[in-house]
Amino acid sequence: MNDRDLFDLFRAELYTPVVGDILDTLGCYHQFLPQPIQPIRTEMKLVGRAMPVLMIDVYGEQAEPFGKLTEALDQMEPGEIYLASGGAMRCAYWGEILTATARMRGANGAVVNGYHRDTPQVLDQDWPVFSRGRFAQDSGVRTKVVDYRCRIEVGPVTVQPGDLVFGDLDGVIVIPRQHEAEVVERSLEKVRGEKLVRKEIEGGMSSTAAFAKYGIL
Repeated sequence: MNDRDLFDLFRAELYTPVVGDILDTLGCYHQFLPQPIQPIRTEMKLVGRAMPVLMIDVYGEQAEPFGKLTEALDQMEPGEIYLASGGAMRCAYWGEILTATARMRGANGAVVNGYHRDTPQVLDQDWPVFSRGRFAQDSGVRTKVVDYRCRIEVGPVTVQPGDLVFGDLDGVIVIPRQHEAEVVERSLEKVRGEKLVRKEIEGGMSSTAAFAKYGIL
């Protein structure tokens, strides 16, 4: 399955709780990004390949404002997710122009472990952005990008370039490449099984009986 078909499958059939459950069974207990990272519009859903970005705090005017931010944006590939973390989150890490640039590059979304701004202008572009919330304060004299396409850590989660990133209303999860095929196969089985269990319960079966029969709750 190519990435385009894979991403379509995630959007059509899967949701993050099921994927998280499967990762738990594989011993991958820390794959959800911190809970405050949420879609800026509840119906937003994203899936793509991680393009990790490392940020640090700065204090005052810089010789190179924003560091390597424009470089990181301008080399994004179709299907990628801009995933940024670092610093004390004293300002917005994402906004209108960044959204336009990544969107025009064919990227599939942005996830920032921090805040976004320009909310009406970002929403107007109808493109998935996940963040910790809204905050207007500018990043120019407060943070900069120091590296990209590098290993980063977001809360308890290690993110490598090319990892599969999936986000919806319940959060954002990172699927390591070595587990990707098994996670997809078993997640599809589980979500289809859950539909069957729900149908049985709505038909009068008890939860106890349904769990004993299907092992799904």
